[in-house]
Amino acid sequence: MMKSPGAWIRAAKWSACGASASSPNAWRAWRNSPDRAAPGLFPPEVVVQIKALACELPSQQQMPLSRWSVPEIARHAVASGLVASISDTTVWRWLHQDAIRPWQHRCWIFPRDPDFAAKAGRLLDLYEGVWQDQPLREDEFVLSADEKTSLQARARIHASEPPRPHYAMKVEHEYERRGAWAYLAAWDVHQAKVFGRCEAQSGIAPFDRLVEQVMGQSPYKSARRVFWIVDNGSSHRGQKAVRRLQNRYANLTLVHGPVHASWLNQIEIYFSILQQKVLTPNDFPSRAAVAERLAQFERHYELIAQPFQWRFTRRNLNDWLEKLAQQDRQQSALAA
Repeated sequence: MMKSPGAWIRAAKWSACGASASSPNAWRAWRNSPDRAAPGLFPPEVVVQIKALACELPSQQQMPLSRWSVPEIARHAVASGLVASISDTTVWRWLHQDAIRPWQHRCWIFPRDPDFAAKAGRLLDLYEGVWQDQPLREDEFVLSADEKTSLQARARIHASEPPRPHYAMKVEHEYERRGAWAYLAAWDVHQAKVFGRCEAQSGIAPFDRLVEQVMGQSPYKSARRVFWIVDNGSSHRGQKAVRRLQNRYANLTLVHGPVHASWLNQIEIYFSILQQKVLTPNDFPSRAAVAERLAQFERHYELIAQPFQWRFTRRNLNDWLEKLAQQDRQQSALAA
């Protein structure tokens, strides 16, 4: 969509039926046109302008809003002179045609790691079973690891009530804090195995204990290579962590993802499952009960787990980065 510059707002408003008070002949010609978008209602250019308006941030129209709603778009269209009047239903129908939903939003992190493509590409290759253009062997494994901090035990003031016909589960709003854990976990990307442990706090020593827990057992102990995919957290950051762990385990290869790219780390998928299945709603009588539930869920999940169907490949990454670069060039051209 093009932006809706002020030049699009005509001196003569469109009437409720879409006609311009200054161009009756043009309106009759338009009604006879086979290309009209809404017979007997509004000219196509009005539809385009409304859609373009919905694709702008409200601040660009000097509106004190964080995002548009359908009624606000309709009111602004009238106030700015695009139309004399228009219904919310009509605006919604036009936006629905092109799946424009300005009332929705989602957060994202723009890649700012200078080596984003190279670091992300290594992770995506490992997910596909490739390292440095060579396929992994049967005795080579890929683990994704991270920490989930502040897993609290919230003892509800009143016991939770199970669901029953016509009533959802009830969980008391008030609670007492009974302590918290830092949960460290590693996910075998291709074998669908999970290894976790609760620690009083995160840090280098707790992470090293997780590594020891995994690397001290078969098949990782005798594997040719074990790749550990991690983010840039303080417990495993930089070359210092690489030297520390690889000096201790000769077959371990630590692979860092890009800065602020946790969405590339598959362990985050397991953490989201854990949040939904175990920690929501949070109703635990003690911190020990949290640790017990987490350990039990690990065993339960391995019985039903399959490797995640990861479809974002290096090819998709290159296409995505090119799209971002193209958007940057367009914004720079507009700014100039």
